[in-house]
Amino acid sequence: MGIRHRIAPLAAVLALTGGLAATAAAPALAAQPASGQTTGAAAADGTYLYFDKNQSNPGNSRLYLMKSVPNAKDTVLAKYRAGAGDGGPNGKDECASSQGWLPNGTYQVLAHDAHYNGGDLGVNGKVIHVEDKVCENGRTTRAELFVHSEMWPEGSQASPRPGQDNPYRWEGSDDYRSLGCIKLKPADIDNLFTKAGRYGWPEKLKVVN
Repeated sequence: MGIRHRIAPLAAVLALTGGLAATAAAPALAAQPASGQTTGAAAADGTYLYFDKNQSNPGNSRLYLMKSVPNAKDTVLAKYRAGAGDGGPNGKDECASSQGWLPNGTYQVLAHDAHYNGGDLGVNGKVIHVEDKVCENGRTTRAELFVHSEMWPEGSQASPRPGQDNPYRWEGSDDYRSLGCIKLKPADIDNLFTKAGRYGWPEKLKVVN
């Protein structure tokens, strides 16, 4: 998941999630699956998401919207700065639930939603929901994984909170931190939705480092 808070002990909430947010992480709880099923167009157009994790700076990783090209090199349709992991000592541990970044591998894209409502402290707004993934230890399942940003369900930005972070307002580079989900700034996820609508919604997410 991907909402973050600099302040607040939220252990009870953190116990419920597999992957969002930041410095003193507040989770993004998925109340229900995202609504728009990703079938048909993606298969026809051969698009997929490709997340390249940056070992030296996880908050400065890259997410690509790619188009498969038979018998040739795949084409980059769009490229965005993205982040995953909370930036802490376990931020690059794929088996550290609510701390580490996503496990490497291929994920099925389950759905997308332009107005997702994850409830209190949850992921909101434009989201792409991907399947759960068992990490390299073979036991820990990373769950509730999204590509998302920080916004209200309708896509607007919350008001600033002087002296503290607002998980529904993009305030800078620290907002790329997450509990595991892939996070984009609002303008970039808006652009991703526009490009995916134009070229076909991806059915897969590939995560590498």
